[in-house]
Amino acid sequence: MAQFINAKENLVAEAIDGLLAASGGTLSRLDGYPHIKVVFRSDWDKSKVALVSGGGSGHEPAHAGFVGKGMLTAAVCGEVFASPSVEAVLAGILAVTGEAGCLLIVKNYTGDRLNFGLAAERARALGRKVEMVVVDDDIALPDLPQPRGVAGTLFVHKIAGALAEDGASLEDVTKAAKSVIGKVVSIGMSLDTCTIPGSTKEARIAPGKAELGLGIHGEPGAEQVVFSDASAAMNTVVEKLKDHAPGTDNIALINNLGSTTPLEMSVLTHALTQSGIVKSVIGPAPLMTSLNMHGFSVSIMNATKAEHDALAAPVEMSAWPGMANVAAPVVVGLPDGLTPIEPIPSKNAKVREVIDKVTDLLISAEAQLNQLDAKSGDGDTGSTLATAARALKARLDKMPLADLTQFFPALGNELSQTMGGSSGVILAIFFNAAGDACANGTSVRKALVDGLNRVSQVGGAKVGDRTMIDALAPALEALPNGIQMAAAAARKGADSTALIHRARAGRAAYVPEENLKGHNDPGAEAVALLFDALAKEMVD
Repeated sequence: MAQFINAKENLVAEAIDGLLAASGGTLSRLDGYPHIKVVFRSDWDKSKVALVSGGGSGHEPAHAGFVGKGMLTAAVCGEVFASPSVEAVLAGILAVTGEAGCLLIVKNYTGDRLNFGLAAERARALGRKVEMVVVDDDIALPDLPQPRGVAGTLFVHKIAGALAEDGASLEDVTKAAKSVIGKVVSIGMSLDTCTIPGSTKEARIAPGKAELGLGIHGEPGAEQVVFSDASAAMNTVVEKLKDHAPGTDNIALINNLGSTTPLEMSVLTHALTQSGIVKSVIGPAPLMTSLNMHGFSVSIMNATKAEHDALAAPVEMSAWPGMANVAAPVVVGLPDGLTPIEPIPSKNAKVREVIDKVTDLLISAEAQLNQLDAKSGDGDTGSTLATAARALKARLDKMPLADLTQFFPALGNELSQTMGGSSGVILAIFFNAAGDACANGTSVRKALVDGLNRVSQVGGAKVGDRTMIDALAPALEALPNGIQMAAAAARKGADSTALIHRARAGRAAYVPEENLKGHNDPGAEAVALLFDALAKEMVD
């Protein structure tokens, strides 16, 4: 898998320097490359309790992304998924620890516990006041004697950081951190493993499965479960969390494990907020990632008033998303003039039968058209048409099927609301113009031609530009000779687009010519499929 890296051995150092370069001077590092990689606050004066955390890299923005006022004082970074050395941790402690002392916040992994623990002992021998807490929030493996530390660690960073910023003593900060650790539970789920730079990706999660409870270093989870959709995935996670943190007054941290898209994360967040177990959320955001893992994790805790306030306290680090109370979506009615005018329903069994078959065809062709569109666009033509087809089928009882002068505009309005992108607008113009022509006594064929002409006027596309018009125009021209001839003309027009290597309209106009060669335009192909279905229906 190609990645945007240079030499693997310089990856972490270059990433740290990139973070510092974009920090506006708020972050500094120790001069210890390549073995000592410590990021710390540029404004630190050692008058308050220092918070030091860290571990292997690959979890960005944790940990260096949370160094700043109100959270960490320093982060000690190891190589990817590798604990930093004792010397690196000790360097971090000595760099930021004054008379107020230092708290080490460590995730429960053997390497981190040993290296941070020994560094703490050496720092104490040098006269520094150092305490250490170990976070063990992962509930994926209940029989594990030492549960792993995962994204719930960030609750500790934030609450302890707020106290330290306010001038609390090392004893009080440590006590608060231990209290949080005792209440935080976390679990994650992923559809795929991560890719460690320079290594072959392990493909252990089968299609149709998700791994529940895998670790943030790609360690295998507790089990592989059947994956159906986002809601079911989140429900599985919530059920696990409820066993350890019952109640409805929890704060949830919703973590993107790396490559889950923001759209997916918002869907997952919706499912979580519908579960009834949380009152406030932090995220969704990448907080403690696992390189490019396609997954998410949820950490929850039942916070006291003081802990809630500490979590809500604003910080300057852009990686921290803040906390918000769960609220029902605020829905406001459409402005005057935009509320759709409902048509007067009427029945026509034959028209309904034809529409049912055509919409079924578009739904069944979703994957085929998406695959074709991927050659020349963004791969969603099939989904766009199928979505509109499903919506139209659901609305047929409310459509004026017996009167084309009403049906065409109603169809145009329906498509404009259910089809995304330019397709819905184009078809709305087409059918509204056709409806106007029918209302003026024009024949159906001539009305459809008028609709096509209106589309060309507004959109600027014409035959030869590699759009749906290349199939629709010849089909309408041949329609007086029968639907069979129209279908043949549509097919010929659609196939001709494979020979048009330079599109002059639509999304394909932005695609290199070599991507278009030998592939039909997906819009034209959809028109050809539609006319073919109409021809078969008329014969039947």
